[in-house]
Amino acid sequence: MSFFHKLIVYIVELMPRSFVRFFSRKYIAGETIESAVKLVKEFNSKDIYATMDVLGESVKNEEEAVNAFNNAMKVFDAIVDNNLKANLSVKPTQLGLEINEELAYEHILKLVKRANEIDNFVRIDMEDSPYTDTTIDIYKKVFENYNNVGIVLQAYLKRTYNDTVLLNKLGTDYRLCKGIYIEPASIAYKSKETVRDNYVKVLETMLKNGNYVGIATHDEYLINEAYRLIKELKIQKDKFEFQMLLGVREDLRDKINNDGFKIRIYVPFGKDWYPYSIRRLKENPKIAWHILKNIFSFKR
Repeated sequence: MSFFHKLIVYIVELMPRSFVRFFSRKYIAGETIESAVKLVKEFNSKDIYATMDVLGESVKNEEEAVNAFNNAMKVFDAIVDNNLKANLSVKPTQLGLEINEELAYEHILKLVKRANEIDNFVRIDMEDSPYTDTTIDIYKKVFENYNNVGIVLQAYLKRTYNDTVLLNKLGTDYRLCKGIYIEPASIAYKSKETVRDNYVKVLETMLKNGNYVGIATHDEYLINEAYRLIKELKIQKDKFEFQMLLGVREDLRDKINNDGFKIRIYVPFGKDWYPYSIRRLKENPKIAWHILKNIFSFKR
């Protein structure tokens, strides 16, 4: 990120939350589960799937972790009651990982058990590098009991190819993304080209091994490379899907859908919308610049 873009994001962070909230509505389904359900229904009517996420992470006490668990459980009730084509994504730190690894494991296990009862699925999100090993360990322990669970790997981490080789042996269901957290160069690739190359390398390994892959990217180059691999390796449509964030590259979303490929949109909602919004702005400073222009523009 350039100094100019950093400055823009810094200025936006100083603004009242009401300004940020207004412009972040495109990327968040609202604060309530009802607002998320309404949006998912709209996607489903277009044959677009969803993964629902109750916003929040890095809780500081067990009460907050239990509350996050209960809110996640309510997502399954909403999916069943509304017959949604959707599943659940969860963050381990939201469910207590920073407090106690066993606490997070028990919460995720119970969520996956409930998902199994209703023929649904849980995706364990990957957070920053201090939690990579423990997140993989939790995934493996849960997978020993249920197979309706998957994990996220991040292509910008140098370890990801080796993680893939090991996890492939379990028949892991993946979401593969580039990665968004700021990591040191000692463990993460920094250039766009290197991250792209590793993404394609890891994706090819996943697909060749017969794993199900959520190809999560808004990068048109990577989408075209995925198309190429799917064609060259003769991958059946029931072995992959494309995934995108809410409100990002809707043109590519619609193209993929029109091309006859399954696509799933990440639908975040909840009261912890502000940290998520700021992270989206940091990932794409052009959005922040758009906010500033709209706030300070005027008609002569």
